[in-house]
Amino acid sequence: MEYFKKLGTSNLLMLLLCAVIILVAEYLFLTGDWKHGIFVGLWAPTLLGVMIYLKLVENDGK
Repeated sequence: MEYFKKLGTSNLLMLLLCAVIILVAEYLFLTGDWKHGIFVGLWAPTLLGVMIYLKLVENDGK
């Protein structure tokens, strides 16, 4: 529980969103709509990159 408090609500929600995006992308890919599956699947790493960037900007100010 301590880890989730340290992680923060916004980061936790963004990580859950990434998990949902990955599941939707896999569903699309496996049901035959592979182009949309790949397109949606690229959103998760992009969102994780934005999270890392925001964390670096936040830590640079301290």
